[in-house]
Amino acid sequence: MNTPVITPHVLVIGGGPAGLTAAAELAPRVDGPVLVLEREAAAGGIPRHSDHTGYGLRDLRRVLTGPAYARRLTETALRAGADIRTRAMVTHWAGDRAVEVTSPEGRFRVEARAVVLATGARERPRSARRIPGDRPAGVYTTGQLQNAVHLHRRQVGKRAVVVGGELVSWSAALTLREAGCDVALMVSGYERTESYGAFNLGGRALLRIPVANRTRVVRIIGGPRVRAVEIERLDTGARRTVECDTVVFTGDWIPDHELVRTGGLELAADTLGPLVDTALRTSRPGVFAAGNLLHPVDTADVAALDGRHVADQVRSWLAVEDSPAPGVRLLAAKPLRWVSPGLLRPGDPAPPRGRLLLWTDEFIRVPRVSVSQAGRTVSERTLPWPAAPGRVFRVPWSVVRGISAAGGPVTVTVR
Repeated sequence: MNTPVITPHVLVIGGGPAGLTAAAELAPRVDGPVLVLEREAAAGGIPRHSDHTGYGLRDLRRVLTGPAYARRLTETALRAGADIRTRAMVTHWAGDRAVEVTSPEGRFRVEARAVVLATGARERPRSARRIPGDRPAGVYTTGQLQNAVHLHRRQVGKRAVVVGGELVSWSAALTLREAGCDVALMVSGYERTESYGAFNLGGRALLRIPVANRTRVVRIIGGPRVRAVEIERLDTGARRTVECDTVVFTGDWIPDHELVRTGGLELAADTLGPLVDTALRTSRPGVFAAGNLLHPVDTADVAALDGRHVADQVRSWLAVEDSPAPGVRLLAAKPLRWVSPGLLRPGDPAPPRGRLLLWTDEFIRVPRVSVSQAGRTVSERTLPWPAAPGRVFRVPWSVVRGISAAGGPVTVTVR
């Protein structure tokens, strides 16, 4: 039996904010169909089951709840003419810009002129964090928790410990509150809770959640359901037990990069996503990437603006289908963990929003960013906003304007 073949002009893999925005921008502006493949039952990505406000400020210039934001992006893409197919899992590559897909309607192949990878990122679960102890029920990531509570209306426990202090950690706390579950403790390995100060103060004041900084979970106790966790102070080694029936592991993001790896696209060793330039090209001609697949993890509206940026670059490539000029690598030095995008090419556009995105492992209240190449300092700039773990640190693109296309790798650090 022959496998049916679909031949859109552009294939977008992933129906979250980045993919939907890219599709909405491309569908009315390219000479052929734009197809979006989404493996979940509905498009919209993580906001679909994040039932609190705070979405859409940067891209839509308004504030919506997560589900409303997901619906708005989906409806906009459909009105623009994009074809969105849900429950469609891309299983493997069938060519440079061709993939095999499995769906409830059967298997089919998609062969496109250009591909946009927008598969997003996920939180590392307990198993990937190597937390020892028992294996009881009641252990979640934020995504699993919100899916259970907001989409399936399931009950969780009555007393929880939240592991992490990022923006998503407070999102988990709000979900637990809606489910009738008190948060006994939020645990963060950093000296300061990673989220923005307003969220930390508001969370402590309004939700009345105690936070243990410089602390980690070293054991989960229970069976058949969680009964407690054992926590340890990183500075002293002192341990204590906290009773709870629910544990939520938040943050510690990793890109959903399976298609990047299996396709042989070049990976960025620091982000573990595909290596891209400021036009969001990957190492394979005609294959682009956008959103939190590249920078795990930024806000949904920033991912959406990635989709808007990549749409322009896809259209430019479709018009010419040329090979870009050689580039130089952009690297992060400690205390920075990664920088995105990771490749600079002469003549390319500025990155989305004119910003480099970086991740730091140290809190620096007044960061001085330094850019060097071949042992020479290219530029230095002091920024008025802090660099903080657990959230993206944004640096103006102008800091790399003085680099040489032939000068070798460029290193960015902060002190």
